[in-house]
Amino acid sequence: MRVVGEPRRPGRPTGWRTAAVRSREYLTPTEIEALAEAARKRGRHGARDAFVIRFCARHGLRASELVALRWDQVDLAGGLLLVTRLKHGVSSTHPLQGWELRALRALKREAGDARFVFMGERGPLTRAWLQRLVERAGIAAGFAFPVHPHMLRHAAGYHFANQGQDTRALQHWLGHRSIEHTVRYTELSAVRFRDW
Repeated sequence: MRVVGEPRRPGRPTGWRTAAVRSREYLTPTEIEALAEAARKRGRHGARDAFVIRFCARHGLRASELVALRWDQVDLAGGLLLVTRLKHGVSSTHPLQGWELRALRALKREAGDARFVFMGERGPLTRAWLQRLVERAGIAAGFAFPVHPHMLRHAAGYHFANQGQDTRALQHWLGHRSIEHTVRYTELSAVRFRDW
């Protein structure tokens, strides 16, 4: 713990939310697409990596929720995804869109009898892998600010709030136990001021 009056150590500003690091904690839909396209061009697993970014942003997944996703949570026939939330969140079932089903079927063909949805050559992908993927894609996309995986979760919240989605529906989608955590997205929603 730092003693009051003691100078801070040089280096990166403390805390992810420091304004010196970035001015906001979410990405816009256009930025999500730029990030996914940059990831797609970065190697032999580009299609999977681009899908991971879009998938996280659509379902508001935390890094841990993404890498822990198992095939028994995915209903390809019914087009449903069981999102098991962490951090005492409320789990829910999300519909899967056509582009997601196509990508998941391709991953299933590659995965064989693997238990986890997102696999690398050495086993299930990790949070550290996702962190590197998002950081490198942000650099490749030419973003003027550093990005991290949790910005994809926040992107879902702000995107749905800006579409005018009901706060309770948004709470359920993101798996927040308390609506207090959801209100932050609707408080900054541009929809509230559209008629001014």
